[in-house]
Amino acid sequence: MSRVRRKHQRAIVLGGLTPERAAKGDVELLPRAIADEQGRLARPYRALDALSLMAKKGTISPAMRQAGDDFHALFVLAHLDPLRAPDLDRLPHGAPGLHLSLRQAEARKKIWQALKALGGAASPAGSCVWDVVGCQWTVKAWALRAGWAGRTLSQEAASGILVGALGVLQAFYGL
Repeated sequence: MSRVRRKHQRAIVLGGLTPERAAKGDVELLPRAIADEQGRLARPYRALDALSLMAKKGTISPAMRQAGDDFHALFVLAHLDPLRAPDLDRLPHGAPGLHLSLRQAEARKKIWQALKALGGAASPAGSCVWDVVGCQWTVKAWALRAGWAGRTLSQEAASGILVGALGVLQAFYGL
């Protein structure tokens, strides 16, 4: 049996996921078909973020989930995510041109207002929302990296900080 055929059979056994993808974290099949790049219908998998998992478990309310999704949408619109391609408009041997659109500037202003409502970017709630909701880190990864008084946080404490922060965001957005 060829190597490609064995790999295909292994993917079928795992419900369409390869063992490598299954080991990376929680994924779910999209509820409806979407068109791929050739226009054919497909039902791809998507990775679940922290808010999806917490909503699925009932840890957060739908309004808290909406507040987190609103914050993330503003975060992406403001171009604050750390992973991005280099700016190809920069001139060689010169200063980079900072061309913020009005939408980006307004989104950044709204992000800073939300962070001020959370106690600032350096507060536990502000840091958690920035990293977990904005940058889409896992709660566990944030708990290991963040820490106060020289100690890391437990995952349960980090989850509690996120739930509290989402409650503040819910009130801030008026949901």
